[in-house]
Amino acid sequence: MIYLDNHATTPVDPQVLAAMVPWFTEQFGNPASHTHRYGWAANDAVNQARQQIAQAIGAEPMEVVFTSGATESDNLAIKGVAQAYSGLGNHIITAATEHNAVLDSCRYLEQQGAAITYLPVDAEGFINLDQLQSAFTDRTVLVSIMHGNNETGTMQPIRQIGAICRQRRVLFHTDATQTLGKIPFNVDELNVDLASFSAHKLYGPKGCGALFVRRRKPRVHLAPQLHGGGHERGFRSGTLNVPGIVGFAEAVRIATNQIATEHAATQRLRDILLSLLSNQIPGLRVNGPDPRIHPELRLPGNLNLSFPTIEAAALIGAARGVAFSTGSACSSEKPEPSHVLQAMGLTAQKLRSSVRFGIGRFNTEQQIVEAARILIAATPPHPIA
Repeated sequence: MIYLDNHATTPVDPQVLAAMVPWFTEQFGNPASHTHRYGWAANDAVNQARQQIAQAIGAEPMEVVFTSGATESDNLAIKGVAQAYSGLGNHIITAATEHNAVLDSCRYLEQQGAAITYLPVDAEGFINLDQLQSAFTDRTVLVSIMHGNNETGTMQPIRQIGAICRQRRVLFHTDATQTLGKIPFNVDELNVDLASFSAHKLYGPKGCGALFVRRRKPRVHLAPQLHGGGHERGFRSGTLNVPGIVGFAEAVRIATNQIATEHAATQRLRDILLSLLSNQIPGLRVNGPDPRIHPELRLPGNLNLSFPTIEAAALIGAARGVAFSTGSACSSEKPEPSHVLQAMGLTAQKLRSSVRFGIGRFNTEQQIVEAARILIAATPPHPIA
């Protein structure tokens, strides 16, 4: 099986697994246990991991709050800000193409009386900065816009978005799950106040993530969503996942150390796949920014395509030997078409025939060539009636 679904999850890097193993068995202490060496060792490991991740994103160690993953981080950021700043306002701005962890959090807050603006996007998935400017009110407390889209790879201009928020003195949150370790990410350079991450998107373990929470200029306040123990500066109670945190930090270290070479390698393989498919399948459509024209506007390993002669479900069934998907893994149990592609204005036929490929660290050129062969063979020659 050729695995091309690295936006859904990535395999754990062997170096990451090796770093984690001792913390399951030899060093099994609870970092909140302050009376013996097992707890001290675990606490030291967490502090070291916090420092490594903070350094990678240009933050202070205490600005890194460990969570169970980006879904929890998104919930904590959005609900936490809404509740902590309710005395100042109840308006949040986001985009129609956000991950469901953001959209569902916003819909929940709407039920509690909040006002939410869902910005539309253009045919490539970008928000309009003038529309963003017009959406602010004197009750706006938060803007949440994803950095790199998990379905189409669209890279939003978050530096400019963050600058606009700074001018308005409004907090800015970004879901950077797909970009950490793949695109340079610095919280100060990008004007970010809160950022969500997940270890399993960059060859770390599932069940571990983080939320960057700015401590100064401005100092961000959050209402905790989990209570019981006051861990993580009171933002997120619960016994820390020490093996996961150690693995997360090791995954970040590996990714940031080779970010330029890995970016180039995954982009090259993505471009080979697109070239092979488009040469043999007339009418193939790229959804999102065309990497042949503006590669800098798209995640390097991402390819989202509408096939002209076969629907996505049929293609997935016919292209046995290749693992890919129709979109977000968090929405795969829902039969509705992709809300991301719908917001981009795709026709019903293109919605039904769109699939996503995510190329990663362990893919090879031989795999890409073979995957293209299988996909071409599975694609009928005549358009869908």
